[in-house]
Amino acid sequence: MIAIPDVTLNNGITIPQLGFGTFQIEPEDTKDATLTALDVGYRHIDTAQMYGNEKEVGEAVRQSGLDRSEVFVTSKLNNSFHAYDDALSAFDRTVQELDIDYVDLFLIHWPLPEVGDYVETWRAMEEISRSGRCRAVGVSNFQPHHLQRLLDETEIVPAVNQIEVHPYLVQDDVRAFGTEHGIATEAWAPIAKGKVLDDPVIGKIAERHGKTAAQVTLRWHLQRGDIVFPKSVTRSRVEQNAAVFDFELSDDEITTIAGLDRDERTGPHPDYFNYVP
Repeated sequence: MIAIPDVTLNNGITIPQLGFGTFQIEPEDTKDATLTALDVGYRHIDTAQMYGNEKEVGEAVRQSGLDRSEVFVTSKLNNSFHAYDDALSAFDRTVQELDIDYVDLFLIHWPLPEVGDYVETWRAMEEISRSGRCRAVGVSNFQPHHLQRLLDETEIVPAVNQIEVHPYLVQDDVRAFGTEHGIATEAWAPIAKGKVLDDPVIGKIAERHGKTAAQVTLRWHLQRGDIVFPKSVTRSRVEQNAAVFDFELSDDEITTIAGLDRDERTGPHPDYFNYVP
């Protein structure tokens, strides 16, 4: 059984630093994939309303044989429900879909700056936090100027900001803002959707440690303090992604990997993304 370190969030609760992501896992495959991850030793599962697989994540948690308190479950508000009352109702549906008593972390998925006022949405998140059915609330894909508005105009500081981060997009400015204000950084697309796996610089470091490029990249995230949740439906890859606690990168290796930054996104830029399904 793997021993995964915890990160303490700004409200005192802890979250496993390595988790299992369910983005782009089809609903019919999600329960088995999540059960595999839990069997391997993962205790942090990341889903979203937009993924369409909350129900199956909940089924896996209930059928795992683990106590509810042992599994940290995150979900995210869909872009269609940013109005205050809509956000509250959407959270109710997430609780019903998951059917695991409470949610550990609930996030605004995107700021959608031209769709509505994300400050109003955040006020709904504050109400969700106060309801006792969600242990922490946070945001996803927020830039520093989005976060600053929340700090200036609302009461609860987001517990996390889940953003695209990988060696080709290091996001040091967003991460530094989070650190300054006690907002933990979660990294989605931690291996740039596979793009970094053929990078010769990472490959050389991986060879030096007897590890894969993916393992080295995940280790780079962990040593920088990011919370990561790679996803796979293959047990061997799920196990491989967890085998990142038996080696350590040097400071020079961490700097070298960060030097690969090219400000290259695999997803949209939050300042211009306003998609509502």
